Amino acid sequence: MLSRQVNGRPLVYLDNGASAQKPRAVIEAVTRGYAEEYANVHRGLHYLSNLATEKYEAVRGTIARFLGAASEDEIVFTSGATEGINLVSYAWAAPRMQPGDEIVLSVMEHHANIVPWHFLRERQGVILKWVEPEPDGSLDPERVLAAIGLRTRLVAVTQMSNVLGTRVDVATICAGARARGVPVLVDGSQAAVHAPVNVAEIGCDFYVITGHKLYGPSGSGAIFIRSERQAEMRPFLGGGDMIREVTREAVSYADPPLRFEAGTPGIIQQIGLGVALDYLMGLGMANVAAHEARLRDYAQARLAGLNWLNVQGNAPGKGAIFSFTLSGGAHPHDISTVLDKRGIAVRAGSHCAMPLMQHLGLTATARASFGLYNTTDEVDALVDALEFCHELFG
Repeated sequence: MLSRQVNGRPLVYLDNGASAQKPRAVIEAVTRGYAEEYANVHRGLHYLSNLATEKYEAVRGTIARFLGAASEDEIVFTSGATEGINLVSYAWAAPRMQPGDEIVLSVMEHHANIVPWHFLRERQGVILKWVEPEPDGSLDPERVLAAIGLRTRLVAVTQMSNVLGTRVDVATICAGARARGVPVLVDGSQAAVHAPVNVAEIGCDFYVITGHKLYGPSGSGAIFIRSERQAEMRPFLGGGDMIREVTREAVSYADPPLRFEAGTPGIIQQIGLGVALDYLMGLGMANVAAHEARLRDYAQARLAGLNWLNVQGNAPGKGAIFSFTLSGGAHPHDISTVLDKRGIAVRAGSHCAMPLMQHLGLTATARASFGLYNTTDEVDALVDALEFCHELFG
């Protein structure tokens, strides 16, 4: 993929914040899984079913190691971060929230960490309390903690903004919220891709990841749920695998995590995710973070020389994500189209973060987001293309 051409030019893939390209090891594992090793899991005693089950269940331990979880039983497989957050909304939050109860959110959240809480606002009278970022795009943990009141039942916050690249001090938020008896859900969709994560050190109750951003297949993901929170959750989806016994009169449920995994899962997708995480841990997430920090610093320096480029968010220690507009009114969709003609893939739009766009006074931005395979030469190609845009649009 990364050696191909687009529109007659070498591909420069800078849309990693939306979805990452896959290592050959992942592609081969998925192909082998379907071509040579496929069967349903947990269902049979034959060789292929046992093999698929063994590979599938091994991924739970891989994710636990990747996230620093104390036990693989705290890992629930999902189709991605969106399903994980909805699981918390339906299985944990909905049964215990009353009209007037509060959920604290930052304005930087992705829609996946907003809409499930709006469901509770619409259906149960829950109040959403919003915390705005600072002018540089940083999020002050003390402002988040100050928003916690007597009726606050949950804090839901991203660890890294998919628009601004802001890294959030979620450990401080979790420590302060825990002292107030309030659980915290952390959206790790962006953060887990770029730097080491340890949920024990963070101190969160829930932590979601999505596989397609972690160089794994789409339709894969997981949520870390602290064991004491699992005990407070009712089943969300009902069906096969999540039960212990079913009769005409009653049903009893399996122990977590299977209690929250109904039906035939994304077997090969999850196996592919395990391979992707092994790949990342083999590289070393600290090495990935260091490489991307060098890219970020180089890109910041180059983009700062374009005095007609408006980059949103410059928080200290931000990730290698740059959302921008051009002075003069060129629409981000036009910018993205022109860049694409030069082989450069960026995203344009609201990035599923409309409340943040409203806060910034924008309807859309173009976004270049870097990954472990990007280079400084590709930063230069982006800058050259932006200079062409500036000349084109005046």
